[in-house]
Amino acid sequence: MSIHVALHHQTHYQYDRLVNLGPQVVRLRPAPHSRTRILSYSLKVTPEKHFINWMQDPQSNYAARLVFDQPTREFCVEVDLVAEMSVLNPFDFFLEPQAEKFPFEYDHVLDHELDPFQRKCWLTPQFTKYLTALRRDVLGEVKRRTKKQRLEVPEKDKPRTIDFLVAVNQRLWKDIKYLIRLEPGVQTPEETLKKLSGSCRDSAWLLCQLFRHCGLASRFVSGYLIQLKPDLKSLDGPSGTEKDFTDLHAWTEVYLPGGGWIGLDPTSGLLAGEGHIPLACTPDPTSAAPISGALDECECEFSHEMRVTRIYESPRVTKPYTEEQWQRIEILGHAIDGDLKKNDVRLTMGGEPTFVSIDDPDGAEWNFTAVSPAKRVLSDKLLKRLRAKFAPNSLVHYGQGKWYPGESLPRWAFGCYWRKDGLPVWENDA
Repeated sequence: MSIHVALHHQTHYQYDRLVNLGPQVVRLRPAPHSRTRILSYSLKVTPEKHFINWMQDPQSNYAARLVFDQPTREFCVEVDLVAEMSVLNPFDFFLEPQAEKFPFEYDHVLDHELDPFQRKCWLTPQFTKYLTALRRDVLGEVKRRTKKQRLEVPEKDKPRTIDFLVAVNQRLWKDIKYLIRLEPGVQTPEETLKKLSGSCRDSAWLLCQLFRHCGLASRFVSGYLIQLKPDLKSLDGPSGTEKDFTDLHAWTEVYLPGGGWIGLDPTSGLLAGEGHIPLACTPDPTSAAPISGALDECECEFSHEMRVTRIYESPRVTKPYTEEQWQRIEILGHAIDGDLKKNDVRLTMGGEPTFVSIDDPDGAEWNFTAVSPAKRVLSDKLLKRLRAKFAPNSLVHYGQGKWYPGESLPRWAFGCYWRKDGLPVWENDA
């Protein structure tokens, strides 16, 4: 069951004079590792006379490089995409055994690949204080330990890795007040902690750095956030958005052996789900900007528009078929019945009668065990009695039955086949 939504995003720059645009790089196409399925995508650019080259950056994010050969008074980028909003379980991943408890150590084979995602900021006063408090409250580190000492902590005294990640993420959600900040750029972790407030990108970068100082590889994510109004109001807690909503957003991804890159959103305190569509995932926020490039000096008017529209919804328990849909289903059903009758197609519905041993009705094989030697013997006797009464000279077949997932062997199946006209199918009962 899923909902298909159309997302429209327009970014429009209007200049007070003709300006020359340098190469512009647009990072507004869902990344290859997006867990939310993208059904269609289009990018429209004004001025129409331009050259576009799609490329992938070192992290495999899609980027469109635009070149303009004539001066212009405006620059507009429009994105239209359709996403399939199937519910995703953000905890649906496995960890390698050595990474199930935290702290753990990455395989040294990955050192070169993960190096850009482990570069740390300076240990400034507020950041150091906050990091120390996290280690004390979440890891139980009363006094500061070295990396070697942390790894030597007995496994029984370490928290589960996923519990550690959730605790840190929710800590930021509670401690850092969310602000809509229109100023360009990203605050330093120190600045965010001094103010105890920031935009989504500020919280995401702070979480990145906290994870790195704890020994985890992490990266900054710029993407789309889609939030849909729930069908029913929550009985015990916030019900979510009051209307369907979308916006540019930022969160963090951490690399876990066995699980890969896992998204955490410190703005909500939750793991990233189907509403988080990554556009650019990078070691540093500066290389994840949605649009970047140079232009002549000028005055600029900036406008930004985003909307999300439902274009298809599967019926579900919380939002079943409407009365109109049921009427259309009934009309279709009657039409099919009419066609079947017109073409003399006769349907029968069969059932599977269940037989239970009269001698041992409470036995395991008659209640929950699939097969047993006693069941096979009794089934053979029953089959032969039914054959003698209803279908003499029929063919008795002993064969393979259904093979269910999780069972080591297929079940057996007995059958009896005969002709309607009574002619023998099989005469040798030996």
